[in-house]
Formats: sequence, C-alpha cells, structure tokens
Amino acid sequence: MVVDTPTRETPPVRTHTGAFATRAARRRYLVVVVGLAVAAVAASFGLLAWANPMPVGSRGFWKIAQRRLASLVVIAVVAFSQALATVAFQTITNNRIITPSIMGFESLYRAVQTSAVYFLGVAGVVALQGVPQFLIQVAVMVALAVALYGTLLSGRHANLQVMLLIGIVIGAGLGSVATFMQRMLSPSEFDVLSARMFGNISNAEASYLPVAVPLCLAAGLGLWVRSQRLNVMALGASAATGLGLNHRRETMLGLTLVSVLIAVSTALVGPMTFFGFLVATLTYSLAGTHDHRRIFPVAVLTGFVVLAGAYFVMRYVFYAQGMVSVIIELVGGTTFLIVLLRKGRL
Repeated sequence: MVVDTPTRETPPVRTHTGAFATRAARRRYLVVVVGLAVAAVAASFGLLAWANPMPVGSRGFWKIAQRRLASLVVIAVVAFSQALATVAFQTITNNRIITPSIMGFESLYRAVQTSAVYFLGVAGVVALQGVPQFLIQVAVMVALAVALYGTLLSGRHANLQVMLLIGIVIGAGLGSVATFMQRMLSPSEFDVLSARMFGNISNAEASYLPVAVPLCLAAGLGLWVRSQRLNVMALGASAATGLGLNHRRETMLGLTLVSVLIAVSTALVGPMTFFGFLVATLTYSLAGTHDHRRIFPVAVLTGFVVLAGAYFVMRYVFYAQGMVSVIIELVGGTTFLIVLLRKGRL
C-alpha cells in the first residue's frame, strides 16, 4: 500500500508591477530617500551654523546665516542641474560613462573666460559679470548645443554617436584655443583667470539666482514631465520606436533641456567635470529602480549631499572653499572605483 505523503511546497515569491520588483526594494528606496533627506538637512544646517559665533536661534545667528544662505542656494541649483542633466543625458545616449560635458560646454566656458582676459586684461573678468552677461553666456551655450543637435539629429542619416564625436572634437578645439591664449597672458592675468577655471561656489553672484533658479526649475520640470518617455527611451531607439515613441523628437527635446541645465550650472559656478558623473553613478547604485520619477529625486538629493559636504570640508577643514572640485575629484574617483569593483560592471 502506497501512502502519499504531503510535500511542503516553496512559497512563491511575490512580485509587483511598477517601479519596484518587490516590497523589499520599495522599502529600501524609501530608506535611501529618507536617509539622503536627513543628510541634506544636516549638511544645510552645518553650513549655516558651523563657526557661527552667535547662539543658535538668536537674532544675530540668523543674520549671519542669511549671509551664508546664498551659497546654500547656489549649491542646490548646481546639484539640481547637474544631477538631472547627467541622468537624462545618459538615458538618452544609452551610455552610463559619458556626461553632458562631452558636448563642449565646459570648454566653451573656458574659451569665453580666457578670451575676455586675453583681449581686455583683468578688466575682462569684470566685463563678464552681471545678469545680462550671464544670460548671454547661457544663451551661447544652449544655442551651440541646439544647433549641433538640429544639424546632426535631423535628416535621413541622423546619428547620435557621430554627434557625440563631433561634440568631443569641438570641446577639444575650444580647449586648445583657450590653452594657447592662456600661454600668452601675463602672470598676474593668468593668476586671476585660474581662479575661475575651477568649479567654485564663490564664483557665483547672488544677483544671478533670480534668473538661474527659474531656468533650472523650468528645465527640470520639463524632464520630470517626460519621465515616462525617458523610461521608454532607456530601452533603445528600436524598442522605443516600436512602442510608438518619436525617438528623434524626444531626443532633441531632452538634449535641449539638458543643455539649459548644464549651461546655467557652468555659467554660474564654472566647470565641474566629474560631479555629474559621480552623482549619476551613486544614484544608479542607491535607487534600485529604472523609473526616472524615482531616480530624479535620489539624484538631486545625492548631488546636494555630495556638493554640500565637499564645500563644508573645504571651507571649514582645509579653509580652501575655492577648490571644491578637487575634493570631488578625489572622493568621487575613489567612490566610483569602489562601486565599480563591487558591481563588477558599469
């Protein structure tokens, strides 16, 4: 007589449709967002309160804090711009290595700053200051990018890879021109120019913020609204077209919004080549999802924590707040190597 013994079946793994595959992934995402938000608040308070001689909450404390508030807003604008622009750019190009700086924005910034000092002397730095000059720099950068996109992404032989290569060539050419002019400067002129060749929060003028903030918010909102389209574009051009998406048009619109964000950030504080790459790399590791509506908040918070932390260390530990990009290169490069070795792939 054979008796059937009941077997214990393995309970099925519950999965969910949407941005997260499991509930654990959703909980992890919430923990990451809350942790980054707490770190952002702590960094903000540290920048406002550290080395403030007045008691916390007193009238004198807030007067001193208000003077530091402009730097905090600049950090928020740069983190917002660089984070959203880099994540969107890497999605559009389907490449997590290249960044918007490959299109020559930073080389153009260096060429403009160097040309002003080369032709006008030290007074050229003063000539580039002011809201109209800031808007002109942003407009020139965006116009160059849009012209490049419109030329190379239209027509029958549109090719994103060719556009990226031409962007590299343009950036290298502008960099070479800037380097040639720098060699012709006097030591005093070169010293003044060198201070503006690094990403520096102190380079930003508070008078630029009423213009820079609305531009960044408008471009950022445009990318946020197109989050679902970016999710489809991440599948590749063929898959996106097969799903009914006008891939060429979305690429043009997305790259234009990216251009506005990067142009504002670069014209505001100067070039920060490695910052966007660092933020995007950390974001992909922390978010645990491919949904851009969830990725964008993590990217912005990560960018703010990284930049505010770097600014705090350079200002209050090394007393060299003008060299924020140095610590970002150091810490960012180390963090990238750790993440790359742990994952084993990009």
